[in-house]
Amino acid sequence: MTRLPGIHHDGNIVLVSGSLGHVLIDSGTSWYQSLQVERVQGLLEDAVPDRLLLTSRRFPVSGGAFHLSTSFHDMPVHIHPDGQAALETGDFFTTWANRYDSDMPRTSTNPVSDHEVFPLGEGEIQAIALPGHASEGMGYHIPHLSTLVVGALLPRADRPTRWDLPGGSLMDIISSFKAMKSLGLRSIVPLQGPAIRGASHVMEVLDRHLAFFEEAAENDGLPPSSWQRPAPTALWLTPSSPWPLEEQEQV
Repeated sequence: MTRLPGIHHDGNIVLVSGSLGHVLIDSGTSWYQSLQVERVQGLLEDAVPDRLLLTSRRFPVSGGAFHLSTSFHDMPVHIHPDGQAALETGDFFTTWANRYDSDMPRTSTNPVSDHEVFPLGEGEIQAIALPGHASEGMGYHIPHLSTLVVGALLPRADRPTRWDLPGGSLMDIISSFKAMKSLGLRSIVPLQGPAIRGASHVMEVLDRHLAFFEEAAENDGLPPSSWQRPAPTALWLTPSSPWPLEEQEQV
């Protein structure tokens, strides 16, 4: 598994390979889509990825999907059925592309369902429904690596996700975090930044986020009033007092 670090607003892209082929998870925005193709080609040389799995419809993880698909022989793009219409119509509102002053490329998609399995030869990728940030939210579990790729549901260890975007649900976020805790993970790839590693550290991060969301649910579904209003492009909330962040991107 190789993580291609997000650029600017882009989310991480993950490449998972095995003897049966290569799978991409998330695509970043459309801003750096040509660079993303070059990065993937540099890793695969003469090979091409077989499919692209999306964690949600949000522009930072899905905006480059059309370009990556067409660049790799119309590679199939998979997303939960709740997100298909948004991508296929180029919906710039619910994808949040309008907040980046960007169009949303119309992208043909295939449905992915909860518990669907994508064999790799050496291991597999398991799709897990993780709604909350968006109704179509998916996580991609790689059991032999004890790793989960989650996209915008967990923006970063020190940034809790938002539930006030189209399709968001605070109670679904709480359920999804409880589901993640039950997986016994050793690594989580968040929306941005390096993977959160180590079973105890992963649990610590999940517990911190879950406690925050449960407190928000008791506060009529609102974050603390002392927290600043998020920037228009932000998919996350920013704590008034910084949360711990061990993971630092190397430049």
